[in-house]
Amino acid sequence: MTTVKIDGRSLTLDDVRAVARDPHVTAECTTEAAEAMRASRDLKLRLIATGDPIYGVTTGFGDSAHRQISADKAADLQRNMILYHLNGTGPLAPDEVVRATLLIRANCLARGNSGVRPEIAGRLLELLRHDILPAVPERGSVGASGDLIPLCYVAAALIGEGDVRHRGALRRTRDVFDSVGLTALGLEAKDGLALINGTSFSAAYAVLAAHDARRLAALADICTALASEALLGNRGHYAAFIHDQRPHPGQRASARLIGALLEGSHLSLPHSQIVTAAGSLDGQGYTQLRRSIQDRYSLRCAPHVNGVLRDTLAWTWNWLETEINASTDNPLFDTAGETVHSGGNFYAGHVAQSMDALKVAVANVADLLDRQLELLVDEKFNNGLTPNLIPRFPPGDREAGLHHGFKGMQIAASALTAEALGTSSPASVHSRSTEAHNQDKVSLAPIAARQARSVVALAHEVAAIHLLAACQALDLRGPHHMSPRTRAVHRAIREAVPFLNRDQRLDHAISEVLGLVTAGVITEAAETAVTH
Repeated sequence: MTTVKIDGRSLTLDDVRAVARDPHVTAECTTEAAEAMRASRDLKLRLIATGDPIYGVTTGFGDSAHRQISADKAADLQRNMILYHLNGTGPLAPDEVVRATLLIRANCLARGNSGVRPEIAGRLLELLRHDILPAVPERGSVGASGDLIPLCYVAAALIGEGDVRHRGALRRTRDVFDSVGLTALGLEAKDGLALINGTSFSAAYAVLAAHDARRLAALADICTALASEALLGNRGHYAAFIHDQRPHPGQRASARLIGALLEGSHLSLPHSQIVTAAGSLDGQGYTQLRRSIQDRYSLRCAPHVNGVLRDTLAWTWNWLETEINASTDNPLFDTAGETVHSGGNFYAGHVAQSMDALKVAVANVADLLDRQLELLVDEKFNNGLTPNLIPRFPPGDREAGLHHGFKGMQIAASALTAEALGTSSPASVHSRSTEAHNQDKVSLAPIAARQARSVVALAHEVAAIHLLAACQALDLRGPHHMSPRTRAVHRAIREAVPFLNRDQRLDHAISEVLGLVTAGVITEAAETAVTH
């Protein structure tokens, strides 16, 4: 097993992805983090002993903060808080999201400001180690007293309550604990609040969405290169000079990749060859060129669209790495100052804003690919390809007129794109006042993050359909005319899905290509092909 060390300060998004998607990757706290947690917990106990009210420790929660209880009731208060928040709805969060949540929450506690003993973070990591995943409903959090409701299902598992998924089955937590030799944890003052009063559930969705969106950015450039070849495009649109004059890093990176992918193509030609192939006036006052010297926007402006996604990812990545290495609960214990601070680090505004921006950028990429697909299948615009990319049948062949090729695929892609666009409106601007107007401004980060993950998934499905259509078109053009790198992509897809020689169901083909995309086969093929 690979082990990620956590200390509340150095966890990366790649670490989160690895733990979330590979049950063989586990995590453990560093010695320094354990010492920091012990010191914070000791301070908490000293402050409780003074008899002064401490929010959420010896007082009620939220609007009930003006009601103080005696220290001997503090543990019961924490248990009750967990139980009364177990009211989530909707489907259960995917396993990978729950794994990411466990890791991020443990890392936030490991920072050593939450007043909890090391065993609390350690138990979260033990659940990961045993692949015991709390059953967490997706819905119910407004993202600004943290993700209270979903994280309560995590906290409930630690105290032996509720259900968990283990080895593919949904079982009672206590039964699973008995089977692996774990016991339910008892709670101290602040323990429950430290577990649930944070942004870790929202951040888990956000991190995985960002990872998949980064893959989509590369995939969109690969799709654009294939479409440029299939449509006999002008690869001069991706010349460095153009994009250096508007030097957004993402735009330049996108143009650079598309240009590199097209190097050596005999279909998508440099601008000078396009001009030569187009013809000239030859002394006439007017002529109609044999080939357009400029492509439509969905090809020509692809770096400008995908570049926005790349640049959005750059700052989103930084924000999320800050978030997963932060103390996001309340109150926080300052061991250096020997005091406790009440604040609002549970407000997940950065997660919400980044996810709202990400889903807009991703939806625009889905729309870009859908527009390229429309050009590929439409005989009015596809520069001599067959209508809907049907096979070419000899004159008089009985099959002529019976087939519609990729007509249904383009309809499906358009539906997926419409759903992505419709889901991309910002969630963060729809704040609701709740909890007796104590939580009168909330982030709605979990909604934004879940929506972002959905939009990214939809965009991948559009890309899969695009790749199938582009490869079909390039079979009609002749794959031997492709560049070495795009030909490697074509070969990878053809090893899984054959050329469409007659009408048939294509949902399995989409699933096959999505599997190649998820496994990294498509991007790896584009990266490793010999370019000569």
